[in-house]
Amino acid sequence: MFKRILVPLDGGTLAERVLPVAARIARASVGSIILLRVVRHPFEYGYGTYSMPMATMTLGGLADADIANATNYLKGIASSSYLAEVNTSIEVHSGPAAIVIFNATQSQHIDLIVMSSHGDIGLKRWVLGSVSQKVARHSSVPVLLLRRSQETSTKEAQPRPYAEWPMRILVPLDGSVLAREALIPAAQLIAALAAPGQGAMHLVRVIKPLPLHGGQELGPTTKEHMLQRAKKYLGSITEHLKGGIAAQLKLTVTWSVAIDTDTASAIIRVAENGEDAEGSGAFGGCDVIAMATHGGLQRWAMGSVTERVLQGTKLPLLIVRAQNKTSESEVNEEEAMITV
Repeated sequence: MFKRILVPLDGGTLAERVLPVAARIARASVGSIILLRVVRHPFEYGYGTYSMPMATMTLGGLADADIANATNYLKGIASSSYLAEVNTSIEVHSGPAAIVIFNATQSQHIDLIVMSSHGDIGLKRWVLGSVSQKVARHSSVPVLLLRRSQETSTKEAQPRPYAEWPMRILVPLDGSVLAREALIPAAQLIAALAAPGQGAMHLVRVIKPLPLHGGQELGPTTKEHMLQRAKKYLGSITEHLKGGIAAQLKLTVTWSVAIDTDTASAIIRVAENGEDAEGSGAFGGCDVIAMATHGGLQRWAMGSVTERVLQGTKLPLLIVRAQNKTSESEVNEEEAMITV
């Protein structure tokens, strides 16, 4: 479970939208929250680090008032009703925001970062869209990004705290070992968000039809073979989860196969609108999407499918950086499962 949660704040209301979600995760996992505020150097010269005992120091022209204001701001957030009964500490640092976040992740032993995908833009605030993208691409720990959408309210863009049906997280899989690295963090996240209720995971495999030589479409026999192979793969992963992490966290697991020429669009469609789950009937969409930033060679490198999902969905997105980079991990699990 997530025990040390980092919440970077830029002083704006958009960034603060993540607080109820971060607090919910911390309460469910009996964890703690570290609030981080990055203070920019007035002239962008170098950077230093500051903690609470050093709040009155200055370095390279950095004003005492900026440190004091940032500290007071975080103290106010820490004492707010959002974080009631949550073990909370604050950190004030200066420097490039993404680098400071990475440094704090290591020094504070963080296992989850929760932040908004966009922030308020001002002379002394981050362009958080740029910062969040850098963090999502390079963070060594999972990053939960809450989306800003012109079409949805704050309430709609955040996971539902309670509902008539289980809170559900969508995990797209592409047949590789690397893509599976999102499964355990996804299970832990939805269990925390759903607590004390039951959480649910939905696995989806997107099949992208490939034309034969000469521009002809795949025949029905080939399409059926691809479909059956994907179903066997997802069924096997589901049984593995039910015998492990899903059973431990009391999660239900469903799956479906989507056929689409656009993988990112298919993931968003299934996540936001729902789809018939094999053997379980239709469901009304998901609350969160979880994806690994790498899904094998020529597959889901950050900047392609994952980033397009982030840009296109209104749902929160958990991004997990795949840690296994050995050549063996690049094997297509789906193909190996069929040939064994």
